[in-house]
Amino acid sequence: MIAFKLRLLFGTIAFVMAIDGYLWQGIKRLLKNSSATRKHRVKLIFWSVPTIFILGSLLYVLIPALEVNKLFRNYYMALLVITYFSKAIALPFLFVDDTKRFFHWLLLRTGVIKSKLHVSEGQVPGENKISRSKFLTQAGIITGGVPFIMLTKGIVKGAYDYKLRRETLVLPHLPERFDGLKIIQISDIHSGSFFDKDAVKLGIDMIMQQKADLIFFTGDMVNNVASEAVEYMDIFSHIKAPMGVYSTLGNHDYGDYVTSWESPEAKKKNLDDLCTIHKDLGWRLMRNEHETLSVHGQKIGLIGVENWGDRGRFQRLGDIDKAQQGMEDVPVKLLLSHDPSHWDAVVRKEHKDIDVMFAGHTHGMQFGIEIGGFKWSPSQYMYKQWAGLYEEGKQRLYVNRGFGFIGYPGRVGILPEITLFTLKKA
Repeated sequence: MIAFKLRLLFGTIAFVMAIDGYLWQGIKRLLKNSSATRKHRVKLIFWSVPTIFILGSLLYVLIPALEVNKLFRNYYMALLVITYFSKAIALPFLFVDDTKRFFHWLLLRTGVIKSKLHVSEGQVPGENKISRSKFLTQAGIITGGVPFIMLTKGIVKGAYDYKLRRETLVLPHLPERFDGLKIIQISDIHSGSFFDKDAVKLGIDMIMQQKADLIFFTGDMVNNVASEAVEYMDIFSHIKAPMGVYSTLGNHDYGDYVTSWESPEAKKKNLDDLCTIHKDLGWRLMRNEHETLSVHGQKIGLIGVENWGDRGRFQRLGDIDKAQQGMEDVPVKLLLSHDPSHWDAVVRKEHKDIDVMFAGHTHGMQFGIEIGGFKWSPSQYMYKQWAGLYEEGKQRLYVNRGFGFIGYPGRVGILPEITLFTLKKA
């Protein structure tokens, strides 16, 4: 493990130095006519950033406690990626300039052109006009600065900027007693990523202010281990509804992303502990089970299945056949299933009697654009249904954008979501 960390350290240093070394050459050209004092200050500021990151990577290798420190792991790593992703965007502009300069030098050496001095057509000699080289360098720095500002703002503001979305679901077979029923859905809490309890509590308060009859949670309580949720149980315990809170498991809840379980028994205990947390919160965790809600003799059915994903190594534990046994006469069936790919792969093909499926999982990639009816995210290239309401025939799917975050500790454009549904009879 130490050898791997050292390789990671040396790789990080090489990567950082290669990008910064090349970028510094362009900045030096911008500073060509600046004073010596200004050059010194810019140089000091510029090289302090890679120095900090190199020292941080060194501490990560030498101090084991930092590896499990949530604040350091999530935010130091995020700032490292954001900074050098943004710098890398500037590099093509410098490369274009350097390529132009190289061919200009080559033409001079071969005698194709006679002098480095060249006046463009229509330009007055001596006119104070920005050179093409300076323009490209400035354009690169500005272009790289845009994602840096956006992604940094996404951490500072977007991570906890909860957005309430409202949807009306018109169901032709809905019993009259359930007309106007209000349901809140949240998904993908990822409590292991949180660091601001006050901000999380504001999100929980927003949920409770809606006074919903039912609350659905569609999986991923944690990132890796059950203990991540313990710190937030006092806040999550406020999530209550008159007709109950119903929950399912997501792909992260099974502990499959932990590579160092002491034994299969330890991994199983972790899942058992997480199930106990749901129970202690007063949530009805459904693992391939159903619940029939009855009001004055009229019924609707809730089905909750374990995670089922149609790609990669995601678990395929969801069993709808098992879950809905004994509820054939229920006129409306609502399915809680974490992964939206379950809808096309199984639900629409084999279970035409399911009216609405509630999912999460994608987070909308925590990055994208939503303006009016237009929405875009890299998530759409991986998932056909990735955010919002979808309809095929008489069946619907809603993909919640998620309450929390994982990996990148923020959100840009695709904000954390609380969804309020109102059921209406057609």
